[in-house]
Amino acid sequence: MGLLAKIVKNEAMKSDPPEIYNWRVYVLSCSACFAGALFGMDTGIIGGVLKMDTFRKKFGLSHLNAVDSANLEANIVSTLQAGCFFGALVAYWFADRYGRRIALIICAIIAIIGTTMQAASNGHLAVMYIGRLITGVAVGAASMLNPLYTSENAPRAIRGALTGMYQFFIVSGICLAFWINYANLLHQKGNAQYVISLALQAMPAVCLGIGMLVSNESPRWLAKSDQWEKAASTLAKIRNLPVEHEYVQMEMTEIRENLELEQRLIGGSGFWDLQKEMWTIRGNRNRALISIGLMICQQMTGTNAINYYAPQIFSNLGITGTKTGLFATGIYGIVKMVACGIFLIFVADSLGRRKSLLWTSIAQGLAMYYIGFYGRFDRPVKGAAVPPAGYVAIVMIFLFASFFQFGWGPVCWIYVSEIPSARLRAMNVGLAAATQWLFNFVVARATPNMMVTVGAGGYGTYFIYGTFCFAMYIFAYLFIPETKGLGLEEMDKLFGVVENKFSGDEENRVGSAGMVEREVTEGGKVIVHEEIVG
Repeated sequence: MGLLAKIVKNEAMKSDPPEIYNWRVYVLSCSACFAGALFGMDTGIIGGVLKMDTFRKKFGLSHLNAVDSANLEANIVSTLQAGCFFGALVAYWFADRYGRRIALIICAIIAIIGTTMQAASNGHLAVMYIGRLITGVAVGAASMLNPLYTSENAPRAIRGALTGMYQFFIVSGICLAFWINYANLLHQKGNAQYVISLALQAMPAVCLGIGMLVSNESPRWLAKSDQWEKAASTLAKIRNLPVEHEYVQMEMTEIRENLELEQRLIGGSGFWDLQKEMWTIRGNRNRALISIGLMICQQMTGTNAINYYAPQIFSNLGITGTKTGLFATGIYGIVKMVACGIFLIFVADSLGRRKSLLWTSIAQGLAMYYIGFYGRFDRPVKGAAVPPAGYVAIVMIFLFASFFQFGWGPVCWIYVSEIPSARLRAMNVGLAAATQWLFNFVVARATPNMMVTVGAGGYGTYFIYGTFCFAMYIFAYLFIPETKGLGLEEMDKLFGVVENKFSGDEENRVGSAGMVEREVTEGGKVIVHEEIVG
């Protein structure tokens, strides 16, 4: 606790009891975050596999021209994103009805089935497509469930770090995938090179399933499901405090009051009731739009263009040979993982979300623009040594990866999982995750074609993504308030819920400062006016 207090600088760390920072909360967070490793492994494996000669011959890529090959590669990669989009959309309903934990276990089972089909496809594109689509449903659903589950269990002072661990597991999975591809290329022969890589995508799914079997359900979901005693005992266990402890009772009271207030505002809990609550109440609508905007921005940085097609990008910058390209890709994965770890430990709950997004927007844009200028004015010549400017461009790829992990990578997942109201959290995170996968699909599908059509060597691609990065500074500056150190139930105070009328002459509203006002009128005259601080 002493070390944690020195690292994390926010008010909640100073006031909350030290017992709540115990091993249980870290174990359950890590268990759920294998969903991120599943995402990362699937992302990293396919990029290297597509460049293996054995895979290209088996699946008919080797005899295609550059444009047709790029199209087929894009189809193979983007089939996963299509499944992810639908998985993220439907998972919120399942998570609200049956719980976050059960939903994650089912995701693990579906992912194992999908990855098995990919490994066993044996040159049949249809089987590969179906396997990636099925895996995508699981990955997309898990991408929505993991931040939701972790944020609902985490203590508020370190919620940013624990929720952001999802991003750390993503980049760890990507890094591991890069090195698996490299090792298989060096030590395996024939079809085993790509079959083993594809089969090992199931490893995080197995860990996720086992981890969830021994983890608890979210206490906030239990409360939302009217299982109050179980919610209190589960929260007490996670916080390592007795049920009657004032901190546990305070947190349970906040949960109860928050749920009761939200239910009074709209009433029902059906799909259309929640849609009405999300889009007709300004504070909720703003949060939904911010979540969508963040996920669009995250993908338009171009990070997954590099993740999926890193060997090709390094080749365009002058690194020749499949083995050398995969080795450089492996180093890229290590850089991402180390940078994300540093951010989560030292920055996420100290510097905060807003400042992290602001400075990394500019830094990412500058890195992308340098690579674009290098490709435009000093592009490497095939067979020639890489010029000094080329080595700087390669360093810029690594710096871009670091900048992304200090802002738009982990912060987006942290933010969209913590700002929604309790009744809308699953739906809001599902909407954000679906948006992320939709634009992930756009990037995965468009980038191979951009690399062969937008300027020689695809240099214009970097200008496009760099311009998006600069534009994100404006979005973050105008629309993203700071949330570090705030409890989940305090988000209504930050974002506000406005003017919601009830039957008769009674009106309730929640202002932007989080104050609930209740007025009872008679003949147009206010006869009762109450102000309740939420």
